[in-house]
Amino acid sequence: MRPDEVPSQSATIYEGATKAAYVVGPDGRYTIVPNGGDEAEVAVTEEAVAWFGQMAEAARLRALAGETSPLEYHMYRQRMDVPTLAQATGFWRITVRRHLRPAVFAKLPRKKLERHAIAMGIADPEQLRSIPA
Repeated sequence: MRPDEVPSQSATIYEGATKAAYVVGPDGRYTIVPNGGDEAEVAVTEEAVAWFGQMAEAARLRALAGETSPLEYHMYRQRMDVPTLAQATGFWRITVRRHLRPAVFAKLPRKKLERHAIAMGIADPEQLRSIPA
């Protein structure tokens, strides 16, 4: 691909950021060119972000009803799922699923709560215990 063939579509989903595309320059060497993504990639990314938004809202309502822990809401809000959160925290998947139960989550020690917060990029681990109204 040549530099003039790189798609330069700007997508609002990337919030002004661009990605890098490696292309062969006129001198035959690889160079990096800013890339906004092509239509298919932008559409799939927007769909995935919308799906995580829907899952976060559903988890928020379940957490307010006491059916799940607030951790599930925060997990989806950070665009993570159980396997992703398990990998980021170092917990097994079954352990993460247990933490999604309200009774288990309420008894989590601060150290485990901190691991979840660090994986999600949240500064205060106690923020994981709250749910926006």
